[in-house]
Amino acid sequence: MPASLYNVAFGCADAYGLARFWSEVVGQPLDEEDRPGDPVAVIALPTGLHLYFENIPEPKNGKNRVHVCLRPDGPRDEEVERLRGVGATVVADRREADGTGWVVFADPEGNEFCVLRSAAERDRGEAVTCGGAKSE
Repeated sequence: MPASLYNVAFGCADAYGLARFWSEVVGQPLDEEDRPGDPVAVIALPTGLHLYFENIPEPKNGKNRVHVCLRPDGPRDEEVERLRGVGATVVADRREADGTGWVVFADPEGNEFCVLRSAAERDRGEAVTCGGAKSE
């Protein structure tokens, strides 16, 4: 019997603070019981998936082995600017002149994530994901 993906866990120095950042990214609130200083914070997504943040003592060390890829509802380039505005840092801009590509960001604790093209933008051209492999 297969398993279902329940959450994506982030080990971090400030669970509540990082969850607030990701709440802005995904447009969903933190759990109503989460408070500043809590060692754990959770964001429930409408899909049933959860973003789980837990304080850990070790600092982030090196490149992520797993990262989140986001597909915005609107144009990718508008989402890139919105994310810059909420505190994300561009690590690498992989956008191409033909409109393909993605942007690699880091959240406030250095966890990398990518922003792909929207579904509408993808439907107008070749589908490429942040790993470089063709999708759908």
